[in-house]
Amino acid sequence: MRRLAQFRPSLFRPSLVTLLVTLTILGVTGFSRAADGAAVSHETTTPPSNIVIGFVGGFVSHDNRHHGPVQLAEQMRRSVPKDTYIQVFENRRRKKAHDAIVRLLDTDHDGILSAEEKARARIILYGHSWGASAAVLLARELRREGVPVLLTVQVDSVAKAWQEDSVIPDNVAEAVNFYQPHGIIHGRPRITAADPAKTEILGNYRTDYKKNPVVCKDYFWAERVFTSGHMQSECDPHVWSQIESLVRQRLAPPTISPSTSAKASVEADPRH
Repeated sequence: MRRLAQFRPSLFRPSLVTLLVTLTILGVTGFSRAADGAAVSHETTTPPSNIVIGFVGGFVSHDNRHHGPVQLAEQMRRSVPKDTYIQVFENRRRKKAHDAIVRLLDTDHDGILSAEEKARARIILYGHSWGASAAVLLARELRREGVPVLLTVQVDSVAKAWQEDSVIPDNVAEAVNFYQPHGIIHGRPRITAADPAKTEILGNYRTDYKKNPVVCKDYFWAERVFTSGHMQSECDPHVWSQIESLVRQRLAPPTISPSTSAKASVEADPRH
């Protein structure tokens, strides 16, 4: 034991040297240290070709498969470009959704969105009930940062007392509103553009579930009795099929990095 103790310091010296060398190499190959001591990479990454954010209404969980926004996200993930980001959030998690968008657009990871990073944004926001209102509010927050939005979709939109979901901000290229007029809870019948020259309102589409009811499974009895129309707007396959079509039409093809593009051109050239 005494002999081992004599060699212990010398055994640790190479490890310490190795650690110092490793840290030095990391310091000159693209990593720096943030103010809080965390390592930050300044390497450039490729942004997703599309960012699709959905919001559920009420107090619904973001992964509850019985609800329209979640079903739409799951349906689209099966066949959209692989580098498309699709995620659903609770309507109260708007900041979390905002932070996810900024993180995805910030390709050089410097914590600031450049004009070029903002210009590459292809964002689609949609939601039901309180979630529809959350989509408009998130678009408004992105406007303050100069980030464009391709499309907002509201389904039976219901704003909380301190919210405004009827005027679409001018950073949104297109917006559409689906609503039904009956029951204690019913959607906003009309949305308008803050600047019609910059935002096209695709339509305010009304559905009357008293005339054309749809069957909704796995919903609470109280929803069936007191908010039947609002409930049906969330499970109406025709409405969500229209929304899926609108979203898909606006999705960009997968982003191809320069290295991948060069490789593909070499492989396609018969001289190689």
